[in-house]
Amino acid sequence: MCGIAGLLGNGDADLALRMAASLSHRGPDGIGGFEEVMDFGSVAFGSTRLSILDFEGSKQPIGSDHGAILVQNGEIYNYLTLRKVLRDYPWRTSGDSEVILALHRATSVGLTSTPQLVSGNMEGRVRKSSRAGELGNPAESHVDWLSKLDGIWGFALWDPSRRELLLCRDPLGVKPVLRTILPDGTLLFASEVKAFYGHPDFVANPDIDALAVRLAYEYPLDRTTLFEGVYQVAQGTIETWSLDEHGRAVLTGVARYSTDTVDPQQGQAYSRQTSLLLDSLRDSIEDRMMTDVPLGVVLSGGLDSSLVASLAKDVADATSYEVPACWTVAGSEDNPDFVSAKMVADHLDLEHHTRILPEDSFWKGLPHFVWHGEDLDVTVLFWQPLFEKMSSKVKVGLCGQGADELHGGYERYRKLHDHSVMVSNRLKLIGGVDTEHFPKGPGQPWVDADLTPERHFSNLESTLQFELDRGQLSNFQLRLADRHSMAYGLEARVPFLASRHREISHRLPMNWRVSGFHEKIALREAASKTNLPREIVSRPKLPAGTATTPSMVNDVVDEMGPHALEWAEDYGKLAPMLRNQPDMALGLRLLHALHFTEGGASRAGRNLLSALEDVGPWPS
Repeated sequence: MCGIAGLLGNGDADLALRMAASLSHRGPDGIGGFEEVMDFGSVAFGSTRLSILDFEGSKQPIGSDHGAILVQNGEIYNYLTLRKVLRDYPWRTSGDSEVILALHRATSVGLTSTPQLVSGNMEGRVRKSSRAGELGNPAESHVDWLSKLDGIWGFALWDPSRRELLLCRDPLGVKPVLRTILPDGTLLFASEVKAFYGHPDFVANPDIDALAVRLAYEYPLDRTTLFEGVYQVAQGTIETWSLDEHGRAVLTGVARYSTDTVDPQQGQAYSRQTSLLLDSLRDSIEDRMMTDVPLGVVLSGGLDSSLVASLAKDVADATSYEVPACWTVAGSEDNPDFVSAKMVADHLDLEHHTRILPEDSFWKGLPHFVWHGEDLDVTVLFWQPLFEKMSSKVKVGLCGQGADELHGGYERYRKLHDHSVMVSNRLKLIGGVDTEHFPKGPGQPWVDADLTPERHFSNLESTLQFELDRGQLSNFQLRLADRHSMAYGLEARVPFLASRHREISHRLPMNWRVSGFHEKIALREAASKTNLPREIVSRPKLPAGTATTPSMVNDVVDEMGPHALEWAEDYGKLAPMLRNQPDMALGLRLLHALHFTEGGASRAGRNLLSALEDVGPWPS
């Protein structure tokens, strides 16, 4: 695990290292860089490392005998299997990252090694070659070998023989890769937006359309961020980049190597399928317990994390892995989540670390939370104190994220019409969003210009597919886990999102997920086959932030509410939505103070009121 950063165009290793240094929280165990200067332009990488495997041998950037250079954030879970297959590769490390170079090398043999001069035209904020999104574009030559990887990753790979930069993200976007283009045509890429602050020519401004959609849908859509001109590499996607004769970065290819389709199948045997769900999750957890450092479990007391804890203990009992300890935080000892988490830990005889959050946690911690989150979240602050406490003992944490999206765990799934109307009404408050000017398609921030909630949420199947494709998982849940675990140098792993478990889950009939007042029906049946207490198996889903710290959330939002109403008026077309969402108005004010005000980084360590003093003008 690590933070990655770099550039293609005009720059050097010092700039890349300065960008990477902004990500030292992601990789406190070391920093490294790489630079290659060409006749026109240059490429440079920076990496900060969190050592999980092969402490001494797998320092980044990593090179290969075929000249390629790699920086990677994440873990390849099937690397041992791949190393056995790729026997002719001259291994330099015993870690997982090098299998990416080995697969790339095996595919590159026999291909032309003459760099081609490219050209491109501007589309939106991206310079693209004429065939970047067409069949047969350069990125498609990498689809087969990428499909062999099983894990979570965001990586950049430079192939000097073809003067080609690869940017790639894992199938569901567990690990981030962000990019932006500077005015001179230089491409910057990194694990987090704050790395771009290390480049003197980057200026952070808000993306008003992305913010409007974020406020309406409750998560950013597609490849957008809340920062103008800063886009994500899409999940399950490989991009290829090169330089034109002026040293400007050109997107030469975009290809999807992995897609997930919700495809409910009738006529399945219920007991067999729930057993397969359980077996696939157990296998996933065993893969994700691969580490050379201590590992723990995030235990909220809900079904998903409790199931992970139970199966992790089973795996440890059947293997040489140590039985992992569990971590729980809450606002009080009588909190239902806290009580349930203790029940699970006691029942399974697991070491249990707990923390009751001080009453002033939100007042002290929200600036730091929004600085790292790079979004509007405020109600789920508990993530950071949880990971902070875990990081004092372990470097890897297993989380239950993804189960709700696969198995129908959210209350809105039982009230889709109401949810659709709510999103539509929010958009109407601001007179809708003009989607005609959206940059859309391959390599652009928007998948399409379709903002029609009544179609997105017309039934459960379309809802699950929409949220899987357009951002609920990658842009909200997985962003939360990544940013706030890595804020403390801890890697969050998500067993529910393993390929086999997803494959089985996608085939479940809709009424095995949600029916009447019941949710996650098949998953609960699978959990009933474990050693979990029956009270946990049947325990209903509660909303994460407000369930964990209900009084703290309400107190800070209520007290700051009058200020939030005043601040809402500073944000132009967004004001009507912000008036009805005081927590989001507070979140936007913090984002404004920390990311769009000069010296914002210095505010991250202040308390809430101090961080919100003398906020700069809203960029227009």
